[in-house]
Amino acid sequence: MAEIDLPHLSSGKVRDIYDAGGGRLLLVASDRISAFDVIMDEPIPDKGRVLTAMSAFWFDLFADVVPGHLISTDLADLPAAAQLPQLEGRVMLCKRAEMLPIECIVRGYITGSAWKQYKTDGTMNGEVLPEGMQESEQLPEPVFTPSTKGELGEHDINLSFDEAVKLVGPDLAAQARDVSIRVYQRGAEWAAERGIVIADTKFELGMVDGQLTLADEVLTPDSSRFWPADQWKPGATPPSFDKQPVRDFLDGLDWDKSPPPPPLGAEVVAATRARYIEAYERITGLSFADWPGGA
Repeated sequence: MAEIDLPHLSSGKVRDIYDAGGGRLLLVASDRISAFDVIMDEPIPDKGRVLTAMSAFWFDLFADVVPGHLISTDLADLPAAAQLPQLEGRVMLCKRAEMLPIECIVRGYITGSAWKQYKTDGTMNGEVLPEGMQESEQLPEPVFTPSTKGELGEHDINLSFDEAVKLVGPDLAAQARDVSIRVYQRGAEWAAERGIVIADTKFELGMVDGQLTLADEVLTPDSSRFWPADQWKPGATPPSFDKQPVRDFLDGLDWDKSPPPPPLGAEVVAATRARYIEAYERITGLSFADWPGGA
């Protein structure tokens, strides 16, 4: 990643965050990819651009539901120190938000950790679900299942709604729940019309000038489970439009899921890149080649 002459605030699994001055942040999406909470040594070319392009699309689509923190994705709008050609298409200039200390997860289908919990005790985040549900089955209605924010390398911890209330207060917890569900429903309906199921997703919400604001990435293959609708059926897990080729490859190895990671082959990298781009193009109806820096 390019050296940016701005105060560096933090680095996550994918994004690097800089202080852009004037109450603004610069988010730079890298091509890093992680699996099983381990960052792989090989990047996925253009992955960061896909995440940025897709987030920008959704921020615009959801503007009438909740304000977003995105100001611009145009290099010309960035501080001069960040107007670097190699950052084209992978940067978001954003309003600085006071982030909520919870992950705002919405589930429309029972899968992943929620399915594991249901199999164990018939509940999801402390709420009892109907008996006899199958893996990947659609829930009666979307459910808000918040979690804590784990540090890099640490797992998030599921929270009940009452536990979320203790962290952010009843009014803000209810507002976060309602906004998250509305945004998920809007996005899921949009994707369904384009042959994609959004099984679940994770939103980041924060406060900007006293107003709850959608932040970070939105409904990307990294923050959501996208399934091809024609391959979805209850009782099985459909392939995902994300790092599925990486997970499948790693699952076939004798690896204990701890660093250092095994090397990814060129075919795995290429297949993963193709899935990210396909997700963007199917959902937006746009060509990734037309996104700045895209190919």
